Amino acid sequence: MLTINKRGKIMQNSKRQLQKGLTRKKIIEAAFKIYAENGFTSSTSTIAKEAGVAHGSVFLHFPTLNDLLTYIVKDFANTLSAKLHNLSQINDNIEDFLDAHIDILSEYEDFYTRLIAEMALLPKEAKATFTTVQTGLFFNFNKIMNREIEDGILKRLPPHILFNTWLGLIHYYLQNKELFTPDGPVLQRYKKQLIFTYCELMRKQ
Repeated sequence: MLTINKRGKIMQNSKRQLQKGLTRKKIIEAAFKIYAENGFTSSTSTIAKEAGVAHGSVFLHFPTLNDLLTYIVKDFANTLSAKLHNLSQINDNIEDFLDAHIDILSEYEDFYTRLIAEMALLPKEAKATFTTVQTGLFFNFNKIMNREIEDGILKRLPPHILFNTWLGLIHYYLQNKELFTPDGPVLQRYKKQLIFTYCELMRKQ
């Protein structure tokens, strides 16, 4: 990897800098895995062990536990936002939109489940980041809902209530997955039923 200094001279990054970047990447990947599996009360020593680095290395990159938690949630939120971006333009109807939403959440089902279950444990900044993602999702949801309401396909109901009802349904299945699929992912298994039932409740007869 090369960098250019202020005089335009090409300089090679030191091995130490490259190693620092690799260590940071290992910590982030390990934290994401540990938090998804064991929750946000997991210790930094557990994360360091999973990453295969010294415990002190965690604090060289993330001075406090809150810094690490906030970064992990932001990183997840940015990934989620990128995948959710412009869903309303890609999908022409509410069924396709909800199908795509479940597909995206299914990729991160364990981490997302922890996130909604243990939100109270997160730093304020991390909570705000997650709220921003949900707001963006609602914006796309609202565009499709209003279009189908105006077209006479769906009942004229408050979009924000409909959105919260959809999230509540998804979150209920995630937080009670042991009742539905104790040995595997729950969203993909019940996707068709969830979407069909939800849309039938909203659709004009």
